[in-house]
Amino acid sequence: MDQLFTLIFPLVLVIIGLSLFLHFVPLGLWISAMAAGVNVGIFTLVGMRLRRVPPARIVLPLIKANKAGLGVNVNQLEAHFLAGGNVDRVTDALIAAQRAQIALPFERAAAIDLAGRDVLEAVQMSVNPSVIETPFVSGVAKNGIELKVKARVTVRANIDRLVGGAGEKTIIARVGEGIVTSVGGAIDHKDVLENPDHISKTVLAKGLDAGTAYEILSIDIADVDVGRNIGAQLMTDQAEAEKRVAQAKAEERRAMGVAREQEMRAYTQEMQAKVVEAQAEVPHALAMALKEGRLGVMDYYNMNNILADTQMRESIAKTGPMTPQPTKPEEPKK
Repeated sequence: MDQLFTLIFPLVLVIIGLSLFLHFVPLGLWISAMAAGVNVGIFTLVGMRLRRVPPARIVLPLIKANKAGLGVNVNQLEAHFLAGGNVDRVTDALIAAQRAQIALPFERAAAIDLAGRDVLEAVQMSVNPSVIETPFVSGVAKNGIELKVKARVTVRANIDRLVGGAGEKTIIARVGEGIVTSVGGAIDHKDVLENPDHISKTVLAKGLDAGTAYEILSIDIADVDVGRNIGAQLMTDQAEAEKRVAQAKAEERRAMGVAREQEMRAYTQEMQAKVVEAQAEVPHALAMALKEGRLGVMDYYNMNNILADTQMRESIAKTGPMTPQPTKPEEPKK
C-alpha cells in the first residue's frame, strides 16, 4: 500500500502541475498564433491570464486582423477589451471598412464601439444605405383640410459623425417637422395630393441631416391620406364657445333681473307697510286735531265727502261705464 501511494502521489502532483501550467500558459493558442504568422510571446499570454484577460478574445481577432492586412497590435486590442469594448466586432468592422475602401482607423472604430454604437452595423449601413419609415404625420393645409403623410427616408451612416451625432429619432422628428411645414404652406390640400414630391423636395432642401450620424440620400412620400376638416371643426368649436359665452351672459342678466325684482318687491312691501302704518295714525291725528281745535266739524264732514266721492270714482273706473239696457217698445193699445 505504501509503495502504491508512493507511485500515485508524484503522478497526481505532475498532473496538477501540468494543468496549472496549461491554464496559465495557453500553448495551443500560442502555437495557432505562431502558425498564422502573428508574433505573440508566451509571456504576453501569461500576462493576459494574470490581468484576467481571456487570451482567445485577443489572439483570435489579432489573427483575423493580421490575415486581413490591418496594422493592429496586441496592446491596442487588449486596451480596448479592458475598456469594456467588443474586440471581435471592432476587428470585423475594420475589415469590412477596408474591403469597402472606407477610411476607418482603429482609434475611431474603438471610440464608436465604446460610445455604445454598433460600429460593424455602421460600416454596413455606409455600404448599404438603410430605409427609415416615419409614422403618419398630420399636417393642415391653409383651407383647413388635414393630411396624414407617411415618408420613407433613405439614409447612409456617416462614420465621421457617429460619435456625438444624433440618431434615427432625430431624423424622424426633423422629417415630421418638415412635412408639417410643407403641408401647412399649401393653399389647397389638392395641390399636395397632386404633387406629393413637393413635400420631399422641400424637406430635403432643409438640410435635416446636420448634426446627425447619418446622411440623408432621399425622402420619398409613401402614403398621403385625407383626414378631418380641421377648419370647419375649429369654426364649429368657436361658435359653440361663443354660444356658451352668450348663454352665460344671458344667465347673468337674468340673475341680475331676478335680484332686482326681489329687491323692488322688498322695497314695495316696505313702503306698503309704511303706508299702512301711516294710515293707522290718521284717525289718531284727526282726533287730536278735533280735540285741539285745529280741525272743525264741517271740515271733517267735507273730507269724508271727498273720500267717499273718490272711492265711488275708483269703483266706477274699475267696473267700467255702464251700458244702457235696450227698452222694449210699448205694445199698441187695443
